[in-house]
Amino acid sequence: MLNKSDAFTRRILNFPAIRPCESVSFSTLLTSLIKIGHNICDFKSRTFFTNKKNARNSIRLIETLVVFLEEIRNGILIFDDSILLTLSELHFIFQKVHFLLEDCTKDDAKLWMLMKSEKVSTHFRLLTRAIAVALDVMPCIGFDEVQELVEFVKIQALKAKFEVEKDDRRFMRRVLRILDHFECGIAPKSIDLERVLEYLKIRSWFECNKEVKFLENEIGLECLTAEKRDVGFLNSLMAFLIYCRCTLFAKIDTVNHNISQQSCDLINGLNTDDFRCPISLEIMLDPVTVSTGHTYDRSSILKWFKSGNHTCPKTGEKLISIDLVPNHALKQLMRKNRIFFPQSGGRNHEPSTGEGSVAAEQSMALLATFLVTKLVAGTNEDQNKAAYEIRLLTKTSIFNRSCLVESDSIPPLLDLVSSSSNPEAQANSMAGLMNLSKFTKSKRIVVENDGLEIIVDVLRNGIKIESRQHAAGALFYLASVEEYRRAIGKIPGVIHGLMGLISDGQDRGKKNALVTILGLLMYPENHWRVLSSGLVPLLLDFLTSTEREDLIIDSLAILSTLSEKLDGAMAIVSAGTLPIVMEILCSSKSRAANEYCISLLFSLCVNDGADVVPVLVKNSSLMVALYSILTDGTPRSSKKASSLIRILHAFNEKSSYGGGSMALSQEQYVHVW
Repeated sequence: MLNKSDAFTRRILNFPAIRPCESVSFSTLLTSLIKIGHNICDFKSRTFFTNKKNARNSIRLIETLVVFLEEIRNGILIFDDSILLTLSELHFIFQKVHFLLEDCTKDDAKLWMLMKSEKVSTHFRLLTRAIAVALDVMPCIGFDEVQELVEFVKIQALKAKFEVEKDDRRFMRRVLRILDHFECGIAPKSIDLERVLEYLKIRSWFECNKEVKFLENEIGLECLTAEKRDVGFLNSLMAFLIYCRCTLFAKIDTVNHNISQQSCDLINGLNTDDFRCPISLEIMLDPVTVSTGHTYDRSSILKWFKSGNHTCPKTGEKLISIDLVPNHALKQLMRKNRIFFPQSGGRNHEPSTGEGSVAAEQSMALLATFLVTKLVAGTNEDQNKAAYEIRLLTKTSIFNRSCLVESDSIPPLLDLVSSSSNPEAQANSMAGLMNLSKFTKSKRIVVENDGLEIIVDVLRNGIKIESRQHAAGALFYLASVEEYRRAIGKIPGVIHGLMGLISDGQDRGKKNALVTILGLLMYPENHWRVLSSGLVPLLLDFLTSTEREDLIIDSLAILSTLSEKLDGAMAIVSAGTLPIVMEILCSSKSRAANEYCISLLFSLCVNDGADVVPVLVKNSSLMVALYSILTDGTPRSSKKASSLIRILHAFNEKSSYGGGSMALSQEQYVHVW
C-alpha cells in the first residue's frame, strides 16, 4: 500500500503518504502496516550521515510497535472494530517515517540534509508525537502486559527529544562560515573544506559530483515553485561543492566519471542539446517555432527581431512572417524528461551562480583563478583535470564562461589543445573552448590568439573524433560573426575537415559539421569554396544513408542555400539530386524537411529549369505532395508549393500545345514570394 513510484518522483523532505481507503480489510491493513514497520527497522543497517540519533530513536520506537502489531496479527488480543481507524492513521505515519529515513540515508544529499537538520529534527518530533496521539485513542481490551506495552510506547514517544545533534550543528556552522568567506571574496582553507567532506563521508570526485547533481536537480524543482524560497541557498551550497570538487580531488574517478558524463549528456535517450535555444544555447524557457519550422526561446528570437533581423537565425532564410507559435509539444517533453527551467519571464538557471547568491558568484571567480593557474603552471595531470572542470563549468552557465574569460583562460586552453599529446586533455580543452566560444567576448580573444588556425588543425587532425567534433562546434559559434566567417572560410582544409566529420563522425559530429557549413555559407565568398570541395555528392550519399530527421533537415538546408545560385543549382542537378529530394518530399512528415525540399526544387527550377521541370512533371506523386502542403503546410511552405504548382502547370500547358523545352527566368516567378 506504499506508493513505490513516489520514491522516484518525490522531492526530498516531502512525504506523499497515502491514507488507506475506508473499505480496506482489517487483515490487509495490518499486514501492510507490519511490512512497512519491518522496512523501517531494516534501516538499522543503513548508514546515516547526519541526524543519526533522531533516526535511531525513531527506529527503536517503531520496532516496539511492530512487536505490538504482530501480537494483534497472532490473534492474542480482542479489539473493537474502531481499531481500524487507529491502524489506518499509523499506516499513514509509518509511510512518512519511511520517507524521512530514506532521505536521511541518501548518498547524494548529505550536505543538503546536514543544512536542513533543524527541519529534519522537527519532522522526527512531529511524526513521533503523531504516533503517540494515534495510540492514545486506540481502544484496546487484552492482557495487561500488552496494554503496558502500548502505554510504554506512548510515554516514550512523548518523552523522546528530537534535537539537532551537537556535531551536526557544529558542521552546519562551519559550512555557513565558508559561505561567508566566499561572499567576501576570500578563498577558504583546504583543511576546513576537507573536514566538512570527511564528516559527510564524501571521499572522491565522483561522490562530490553526485552531490552537485542532486543540488542541481533540486534547484530545477525549486524554480518551478511559486516562492523559489531555497534557490539562492541551494546555489550557494552547490558552489561550495563545486569548489571542493575542483580544488580538493586530484583525480577524477575514471569508471564512475564515464557513467556520470553519460547521464549528464543523455536523459532517457534524449540529447539535452535538443532542448537548447540555437541563439542563446541555454535550455529554453518558452520554446516557440518560427515559420521555417525551427524552434527558439521566445526571449532570444524577439531580441533577434528587435535588432532588425527578419531572417531565421539558423538557416538565414528571410521570414515572410515573424509570428511565433508556442511549441507546447517540446515544452511538455522537457517536463516529462525532467529538463527543468524557470517559469516564463524568469532567467535561465545557471548551475554555479544561482539567483541571489553572492557566495556562489564570488566562489566561481575564485575558482576560475585557481583553474587557470593549474592550466598555466600545473602538471600534465593538473592541466587535464582543470580542462575537464572548465568543460563542465562552461557547459550551461553564461556566468561561468564570463568568469573564466575574465581570468584569461582561453590562451592556456589553446596552448593545451595544440600541444598536448594526451587524447583526453585535447578533448577536454577543445570542449572547454567550444563552450567558451558561445560567449560574445570570447570570440575576439580566440581569434586574436591565432585560435582559428589551431581549431581548424584539431578539426582535421584531432587525436580523437570527440576533439574534432568539438572543434566543429567551436567554429560554428565563431562563424556567427561575419568577419570570422570570412576568415574561417579562407583557412585551407576547413571545408574538407568538416566533410570528414560528415563521413566518419558520430551523430553529434555530423550535426556540428552540417550547421557550421550552413553558417559559413552566410558569407557569399564561401559558396564556391563549398561547391569546389565536392560537398554536394557527399550530402546526397548522406541523405540516403542517415535516418536522423534533424541531420536530413540540415543537409537539405545546405543544398537549398547552394541552389540559390546558378553554379550551385547546376552542381546539384548534375549530381542526381532530384529523385532523392522528391522521395523525401513525398514521404517525410517533417514540416521543416518539406519546406527545404520545396525551396530547393523551386530554386532549381528557376536556375536550371530546362533540366529540372521535365523531370518533376513526370513524377505524379509530387503533385499530390505539393497540394497536400498547399493546404496543410506553413504559410511559407504553402506559397512555395503554389509557385511550384504554377511552374509545372505552365510547362504542361506549353507542352500540350506542341511547345518544346521551357526556359524559366527568375524574374518570371520571383514575384510570388
